[in-house]
Amino acid sequence: MAAPPASAAAPRAAPPPAAAGDGTDRTVAKSEDRSSAEALDRLLPPVGAGRAPRKRTTSQCRSEPPLLRTSKRTIYTAGRPPWYNEHGTQSKEAFVIGLGGGSASGKTTVARMIIEALDVPWVVLLSMDSFYKVLTRQQQEQAALHNYDFDHPDAFDFGLLVATLQKLKQGKSAKVPVYDFTTHSRKKDWKTLYGANVIIFEGIMAFADKTLLELLDMKIFVDTDSDIRLVRRLRRDISERGRDIAGVIKQYNKFVKPAFDQYIQPTMRLADIVVPRGSGNTVAIDLIVQHVHSQLEERELSVRAALASAHQCHPLPRTLSVLKSTPQVRGMHTIIRDKETSRDEFIFYSKRLMRLLIEHALSFLPFQDCVVQTPQGQDYAGKCYAGKQITGVSILRAGETMEPALRAVCKDVRIGTILIQTNQLTGEPELHYLRLPKDISDDHVILMDCTVSTGAAAMMAVRVLLDHDVPEDKIFLLSLLMAEMGVHSVAYAFPRVRIITTAVDKRVNDLFRIIPGIGNFGDRYFGTDAVPEGSDEEEVASTG
Repeated sequence: MAAPPASAAAPRAAPPPAAAGDGTDRTVAKSEDRSSAEALDRLLPPVGAGRAPRKRTTSQCRSEPPLLRTSKRTIYTAGRPPWYNEHGTQSKEAFVIGLGGGSASGKTTVARMIIEALDVPWVVLLSMDSFYKVLTRQQQEQAALHNYDFDHPDAFDFGLLVATLQKLKQGKSAKVPVYDFTTHSRKKDWKTLYGANVIIFEGIMAFADKTLLELLDMKIFVDTDSDIRLVRRLRRDISERGRDIAGVIKQYNKFVKPAFDQYIQPTMRLADIVVPRGSGNTVAIDLIVQHVHSQLEERELSVRAALASAHQCHPLPRTLSVLKSTPQVRGMHTIIRDKETSRDEFIFYSKRLMRLLIEHALSFLPFQDCVVQTPQGQDYAGKCYAGKQITGVSILRAGETMEPALRAVCKDVRIGTILIQTNQLTGEPELHYLRLPKDISDDHVILMDCTVSTGAAAMMAVRVLLDHDVPEDKIFLLSLLMAEMGVHSVAYAFPRVRIITTAVDKRVNDLFRIIPGIGNFGDRYFGTDAVPEGSDEEEVASTG
């Protein structure tokens, strides 16, 4: 990789003198440890002091922060642009930055500074600390006595780490273990990471594995004075991990320092950039951010324009199923398409169509033969659902209007949501938010959006489900009204997705509205004011 020139390395201080700690009394009071930790704080340089831990890894915008804060949660409003092409396949991988360096060198702080300075949405911070191996009982006992070497390459599960980073780099969802440093064990519940444009991976052994190195697009070594690293480690392990001073110093002398000299410092030569003084080196961090921005610009995609000109002269695909146009169905379409229809009537007849559409869609689920006994004691040869579970996923905001109809016919159905909106500057769909049920990969998924015009939003939603390991042939895209362009786009990209609708219109205008169409479904259903045709605000609305 053509990396920017490395910043000049600062003179390194001599190694710290051997600390006398092996013979320290193990009955040191916790209060003394706490006061010692406070005293250690004063030995640290002021750079980065008072920096609160980031709750999420999405970047902050300098001019207008892309987030909304409520009393219970923070909602990030910066969207993720397409990471796939018009064929539905991933055409750009996430940009992976590897951050190596000694224990307590400031890798996490540097990572957070890069995240804030990047000013791009959907950045994931992955820590190597999450991938410590599960210890045996004997190793647990050694760890409790500070006799287990956590700074040796063998302490890490590189197989799981590489597999996880590969999935994230490919744009897929990945489950990450959560390590508890107080008990030296993995917690029961793992966290899920997804949707990275940029991945920042940090750890003491970030450059110690050949396969891992091949996944890194940029390698940064954080070089911090050994005395500062020791003081930071003392403060952290005492205040955050419940350790005592004697144990921390013993572990440092026995394992941490030798591991740094043998395994970590030699990997500095593999780095594209060396950052002396860690978070205090703002010049190096600015250089890194500039290089990442240039790499991201080269990977930008334009999906909606490609959809408008691709594969539109083909017959409608076999995966499309249109509800039979009976006089009743056509009558309901007449009512909801009429611009003079009141909101109450629009809602009423839209709900009727939704119910018919979902009932029709359920007939495509797999069924198997089963026999039950009637109250009269007779056998009845019937059918029963052959899958594990049905999950509904609505594309906000219009898609959520279909949820009541799905709940009415599918008992105990699980519901997920995806928010996709159009960027008013680029015209491209952007993923803003998603909340999917656990283990959705085992389910048949009914993806709901009321209208699909170009298919850009629907394609992004399908791509999200595929990234969460939902099989393509288990996805059912449901919409009250679709344009032929949208049908072709989805079917061409995902030929095994079943597309089900009540009607298909021929054209899409220059504003990507279906013609003759139904208008803005969300505005008519929720009673919100429609934006005038052709205004800049028109593009902000979520479009199919």
